[in-house]
Amino acid sequence: MSKTAASVTLALGPRAPAVTLLRWLYDEIRLAIIEGRLAPGARLPSSRSIARQYRMARGTVVAAFDHLAAEGYVEGNVGSGTFVRRMTPGSLVEVKANRLRQRPALAKPTLSVRGQRLADHPFPLPWAGRDVRSFLADRAALEAFPLATWSRLSARCLRRAAADGLLEHGESAGLPALREAIAGYFGRTRGVRCRPEQIIITSGTQQSLDLIARLLLDEGDRVWMEDPGYPAATLLLRASGAQVVGVPVDEEGIDCDIGYRRCRLAKLAYVTPSCQFPLGHALSLQRRLDLLRWAAEVGAWVYEDDYDSQLGFADRPLVALQSLDRTGSVVYSNSFSKMLFPSLRLGFFVAPERLVDAVTAARSVLQRFPSGLDQAVLAEFIAGGHMERHMRRMRELYGARLEALVKAAKRDIPDVMQIAPLRSGLQIVGWLAHGIDDVEACRAALAQGIYAAPLSRFVIDRSLPPALVLYPAATDVRAIRRGVGQLGAILRGLPRGAAAASS
Repeated sequence: MSKTAASVTLALGPRAPAVTLLRWLYDEIRLAIIEGRLAPGARLPSSRSIARQYRMARGTVVAAFDHLAAEGYVEGNVGSGTFVRRMTPGSLVEVKANRLRQRPALAKPTLSVRGQRLADHPFPLPWAGRDVRSFLADRAALEAFPLATWSRLSARCLRRAAADGLLEHGESAGLPALREAIAGYFGRTRGVRCRPEQIIITSGTQQSLDLIARLLLDEGDRVWMEDPGYPAATLLLRASGAQVVGVPVDEEGIDCDIGYRRCRLAKLAYVTPSCQFPLGHALSLQRRLDLLRWAAEVGAWVYEDDYDSQLGFADRPLVALQSLDRTGSVVYSNSFSKMLFPSLRLGFFVAPERLVDAVTAARSVLQRFPSGLDQAVLAEFIAGGHMERHMRRMRELYGARLEALVKAAKRDIPDVMQIAPLRSGLQIVGWLAHGIDDVEACRAALAQGIYAAPLSRFVIDRSLPPALVLYPAATDVRAIRRGVGQLGAILRGLPRGAAAASS
């Protein structure tokens, strides 16, 4: 650089009140270089003159120059001055200068194909931000949770956290103590057959399904999905690139014969065999055997979402579908969100033996490991017998609330809604009277603080009569009776449209 080159005039923009002098000076000089207002080779004013002009300490100016030099914007030595660095044609300065001169259309980064599908398939919560007082979905009876017990176990685990290694990196598949507790508990209560090493801890059903979809499904693979079924699973599978094939559900669960005829060579089937979501039917033994036979015949996988089997109360539910699997085709999944509380964000799935190494490796890449402290508390909650006691209390409580809803609906609103036969589970379907639109009914009810999901929201291809899905679990008996009366008044006030479609 020429030691005699004249310094350029440095005009800086105004400084925002919250910005430090150092940050302001650095940003202004850097921006002038990037935009080409300070050309390559230009000599900056001395640190002393800048300090005098802008009334700042010379050390602040020197620090700004040092930052700019470290990032390659300027160069120079003591005694020779500071100059805008001459960069290669591919540098940021030259590229920016060329763009400013030519002003072509700017190239914008875009989402990947998978990213665009995710963006196109959000799972909105229609009650989010609303003052919902009755029948809130996906919510446990939080007032009945044994918080004192959980707090005591949490404190104990926290005191031992350092000694037990809970503050360090954990295992990709999850805390061994929790995996052992889950294997024992779900082996006793659901007949799940597995070793603790087959259990993979996740944040819940969505993450479990996402990991399985990544590992087992290629772009365009077809998946059987119950119709009607869980919309979040449908959205996730479509976002993963799978082609979702709706398979009708009747009183015996998913109709495997129709699935076989529609798409024999599907790669995976997603089912809720213990309590079909949202209709509440249990998958019959014959259908279970048919489903497993199909999977073995074509080399397909079955994803069993056992989401609320612990909370069934009408009669003893059939054991898990996984207990009948002899070919290693079933991935058993469950979550503690409904059993305990939603913010716990812990779930798991049982990987068939041949998948264990693959899912453990994939988990190590995608998330490394889940929170150790939460896992430790849950492990003690299960091992100490608190889980079984809590489940017994919740079955009684939810049974009473669902019974109250059924009785109130039969007594007070039979003219506008017929409740489906009583089933186990946390939701129940109410079939609407002739001509009532379920989407309009949902919207009108939500405006009055009542959440009743339209059944049409759960449908893939079928045409079903209009109905609402009600969730009484988080609403006490008095509020249930009041909510049913309010819902009846809302439904009677809706206009009657064309005849409802038949299934």
